[in-house]
Amino acid sequence: MIRDKVLKVPHGKDMGSGVEKKIGEIKNELKAACESELPVFVKMYESDGRSGVQALVAKARKAIDALGKERQRTERMKKYEKEYASYEYICGIDEVGRGPLAGPVVAGAVILPKDCQILYLNDSKQLSEKKREELYEVIMREAVAVGIGYASHERIDEINILQATYEAMRQAIGNLSVQPDLLLNDAVTIPGVDIRQIPIIKGDASSVSIAAASIVAKVTRDRLMVEYDQMYPKYHFADNKGYGAAAHLEALKKYGATPIHRKSFIKNFVEESSGTD
Repeated sequence: MIRDKVLKVPHGKDMGSGVEKKIGEIKNELKAACESELPVFVKMYESDGRSGVQALVAKARKAIDALGKERQRTERMKKYEKEYASYEYICGIDEVGRGPLAGPVVAGAVILPKDCQILYLNDSKQLSEKKREELYEVIMREAVAVGIGYASHERIDEINILQATYEAMRQAIGNLSVQPDLLLNDAVTIPGVDIRQIPIIKGDASSVSIAAASIVAKVTRDRLMVEYDQMYPKYHFADNKGYGAAAHLEALKKYGATPIHRKSFIKNFVEESSGTD
């Protein structure tokens, strides 16, 4: 679960008959309970002496403890948002895809609401694919504004990866539906932007806004590389996302470059004249 929800409170005994519930039924209640219901679950069943029920109560207490720690971690990640709270629209900026041999670099720009309660925001690389996808949907639904920018493999070859990254970031900012007052950037200062910028080292693990931008950029690019995998299945882009994994390098050497490969990145692996249509 991403955040607290208010659902129906789980029942104790069968209120109609007074018959004690089976452990399997109680287990299903715990499985269905949202985070805000866990304390109610513990209170309802903590006096049940059956060992199976007590194990479920212990599991619920462990989940409550973990949730409390996650809230504390998330609050620590709001340090910069709180420090610059006088700015109305604080935008986190991050990119994904500077290192791959194929595909674009993608930048995300996210303005979260001041009272943002989204949990589990973190550097996208520290999250499972399932958690990233889950958080992506929540961010897209709850953010004040989201902007995404791309720099293609051709553009990367033309102006180099750093300048292409800056270009994608400027595009992401320009695609926001709300003009930000302040940019929190993951480690960089973006040239050509007339908005105050705060570069933060390891910002995607230090700011909820940058973490949200990291997740949006990562999920967007990963989905694109999965689409490319359908076009060029021999290169396993769905798995490696264009990075230099063994299977990818082997395919490069065997079949040559695809139209989405970065020529400036693959000189050591294939001859420029080789290629796959």
